[in-house]
Amino acid sequence: AEGSGLRRKRAVLAVLLHFLETYKGLLQEEESAGKVIKELYLLIMKDTSLYHQLEDEILKLHQLVETVELKVAEETPPPNKQVKPLFRHFRRIDSCLQTRVAFRGSDEIFCRVYMPDHSYVTIRSRLSASVQDILASVTEKLQYSEEQSSRGDALILVTMASSGEKAVLQPSEECVFTTLGINSHLFACTRDTFDSLVPLPEEIQVVPGDTEIHRAEPEDVANHLTAFHWELFRCIHELEFVDYVFHGERGRRETANLELLLQRCSEVQHWVGTELLLCEGLGKRAHLLKKLIKIAAICKQNQDMLSFYAIVIGLNNAAVSRLRLTWEKLPGKFKNLFRKFENLTDPCRNHKTYREVLAKMKPPLIPFVPLILKDLTFLHEGSKTLLDGLVNVEKLHCIAEKVRTVRKYRSRPLCLELEASPAQLQTKAYVRQLRVIDNQNLLFELSYKLEPGSQ
Repeated sequence: AEGSGLRRKRAVLAVLLHFLETYKGLLQEEESAGKVIKELYLLIMKDTSLYHQLEDEILKLHQLVETVELKVAEETPPPNKQVKPLFRHFRRIDSCLQTRVAFRGSDEIFCRVYMPDHSYVTIRSRLSASVQDILASVTEKLQYSEEQSSRGDALILVTMASSGEKAVLQPSEECVFTTLGINSHLFACTRDTFDSLVPLPEEIQVVPGDTEIHRAEPEDVANHLTAFHWELFRCIHELEFVDYVFHGERGRRETANLELLLQRCSEVQHWVGTELLLCEGLGKRAHLLKKLIKIAAICKQNQDMLSFYAIVIGLNNAAVSRLRLTWEKLPGKFKNLFRKFENLTDPCRNHKTYREVLAKMKPPLIPFVPLILKDLTFLHEGSKTLLDGLVNVEKLHCIAEKVRTVRKYRSRPLCLELEASPAQLQTKAYVRQLRVIDNQNLLFELSYKLEPGSQ
């Protein structure tokens, strides 16, 4: 009987140690989980003298719990806490050249909130702040009186896209900063002024001209894309994939790092179209098209399937694919290469070709993350989590197996030889702070201006 009791305790300890090692970085954000672990830890420590055989496991547990508690203690007084920039909000070169680190809900960021007249206030806020908290900060900055709020002039928070599309955010919504679109901004206004809101002028101005893409070598652009996307991919905790898919059952969770990578994927897609459609000369545009296909090929060699996929999708944007004269000037070799890329990204038979190529790759690699989320969503929505009041273990095993592939992809470090010359740093800064047009109507306008007769 004593032997089976010892085995059970060892099994519980093994699960607890595995949980702590996997999620210790997130426990500061999970008050309830931390409380349960602390209670378990105290119960285990009471039994230490009875089970000498478990000394090694208990020592390891003590060290892990101590590490977590020390981190909590360090973070309670945050006088000198560094404010992290979201990559979409980079303005200073030194900020965008820094290695990316994972975001947590308690991290603080600076954010601009605009008024209907396009003036703005800059607030400092937690990444996980609710809409209500953000509005409270804005109200304080504007010295908005309680009397104004009570007589129906209360402020609402609105997301505004560059296309003019807008939506009112509910007071209870959280983590809104990382769910904003590429060129979207937050506006604070009253309900009376909501209809008069218009996008910021800078988001709809178009200035053709040479950018870094025309000067940089394809290898350099591709390598810096891969390096940056690897940093972003490494920042995503495995739990974020689960929280993103299970958000309906678990409530709004913190998936900031995953959201940022998805935004970046969309940004790269629009970057391709933006650069091509701002290139006015036909010969120059055909040369740029060739360069972008070359960049996609190098990203594929780097096993950066996220960048590869995003570039191919960007080249298939209707505003780009209709440029018949530009595509006709492309050398036959590159036309054939692009056709192969289209076949690889073809969604037919559940992305069969892409999955076969991915299966042959060895870590490190960056997968096309939206497809992982699609697979997880299919698993989640295809069967219930609870069956007759019992946990559907088979479903959870399938989801865990899918998430484990992410761990496998990141099981080895990425080794890219990147020079630190001024030219390389300029390319690195360019790649990490892409300026793009995400308004499809505007992209079509530019496309028809370049080639009015193309179909």
